[in-house]
Amino acid sequence: MPFQQYPSKAGVPSGTTAQRPSNPETGDTFYDGTLGFLLIWDGSKWLPCSAPAAQPSISATDVGTSRAYGSGAITVAFTEGTSGGKAAGFTATASSYTQTSTSSPITLVVGNNATYSVSGTAYNGFGTSPSSSSQNVDVTTVPQAPQSVSASTSSTTSAITVSWTLGNSGGKNLSAITITPYLNGTTAQTSVTAATTSSTSYDWTAGTQGSSYTFKIKQTNANGDSLESTTASVTIPILVDYLVVAGGGGGGGITVGGGGGAGGMKTGVFAKGSTGTVYTATVGGGGTGSTQTNNRATDGGTSSISGSGLTTISCTGGGGGGDYSGSGSNQYTGRNGGSGGGGGDSNRAGGTGISGEGNNGGNSSTTQWCGGGGGGKGAVGQSPTGNAKGGNGGDGQASSITGSSVTYAGGGGGCSDNAGGDAGAGGGGLGGGNSPSRAGGAGTANRGGGGGGSRDNPSGGPGGAGGSGIVILSLNSAAASTTGSPTYTTSGGRHIYQFTGNGTLTI
Repeated sequence: MPFQQYPSKAGVPSGTTAQRPSNPETGDTFYDGTLGFLLIWDGSKWLPCSAPAAQPSISATDVGTSRAYGSGAITVAFTEGTSGGKAAGFTATASSYTQTSTSSPITLVVGNNATYSVSGTAYNGFGTSPSSSSQNVDVTTVPQAPQSVSASTSSTTSAITVSWTLGNSGGKNLSAITITPYLNGTTAQTSVTAATTSSTSYDWTAGTQGSSYTFKIKQTNANGDSLESTTASVTIPILVDYLVVAGGGGGGGITVGGGGGAGGMKTGVFAKGSTGTVYTATVGGGGTGSTQTNNRATDGGTSSISGSGLTTISCTGGGGGGDYSGSGSNQYTGRNGGSGGGGGDSNRAGGTGISGEGNNGGNSSTTQWCGGGGGGKGAVGQSPTGNAKGGNGGDGQASSITGSSVTYAGGGGGCSDNAGGDAGAGGGGLGGGNSPSRAGGAGTANRGGGGGGSRDNPSGGPGGAGGSGIVILSLNSAAASTTGSPTYTTSGGRHIYQFTGNGTLTI
């Protein structure tokens, strides 16, 4: 470009760098032959006006805060160099990403979090500067949303297990994982926080049986929250708590009788079937006590719950107490059952209980005249330690299904020629004996206790009858109908039906 196009008082002076005017005025121009380009005085310094922009220096920093995952950004601030022309604009570069602007700083969007090498150039009408020195920047964002979210529940609990796979942390340590349930997919419930920032599941217990919930999850780091995850939905089943107790076994009473074993007992939860499902309760009666020679004590009756889609829940009646019955190896041996009956006479074994329902009966004395106690749900029947007292019945087990604690399925006490054994807690009958003279006590009705053993010679009397069983169902809504006239109560928002005889419940 001809020099005469540049304003000057008397043409464009030229010379070496050393020959620049010593007292220039703003707007003066000078062609620097040493440098090879035209200069203009801006009032404080000579600026090149016919050269490519000077090499800049940069300061590059991670934006981080509130940047969405996948949209990481770097702020690149430019400082103009002095060995070249004045910049008309700048270009920031990080790997394959570039951004140009006429002003500084430049926000360069680079995508996912990683370490980037950043540099910059300046440009003007005469060309582009050399690249600045590079700087490494660790780019961060908010986290990625959790992945592969699922929700599940079981047929025995109201808890929902929410599971996920951790998303990318966004380049910073996670500070929280938040799970938000939505009732029926729309109404947000109280959010909860996972136990640790490496957790991949949470057991949520605040739901209502019969309701549907949808779950969304987000991750948080120092930059902020991720987007919420995709959803996972599940419905909590209506759960029915149950207690099933079979009838207790009768106490032995021929010569020296053992205590009757308690009826088998089970407690637990099952999921309600479809609306209109009928559940049938069968309640076992107590076994009879031994009354005369060769008329042995009998076992208690079976109790159960059955219904469409439900594997029948059944408990076996308690074993009768050991007593005399003819001849053979089973004389005086306690009978097997939900809990075993106690052994009768001398050195006879107690009956065997069923695992999960009850315990074994106690053995009789190694000498004579003391029977073993019947087994209970919570403990084995005791064996006598001598001839002074029959073995105590095994204790039963407490249940609060009705809203208050009640103990069921205690074993009956064994007899003695002297004092009878104690009844097991939970409806067992007292053991009978001759000193004082008493017959075996009956097990308590609807508790499934075993009858107490007795001694019929010379004056003890018959063995005690076993107590009848019971079936109890508890749920969070009232039944549509019942048969068999169960006792109905409510407690703590639960609807409780107690069957002391056979019947049905429709829900």
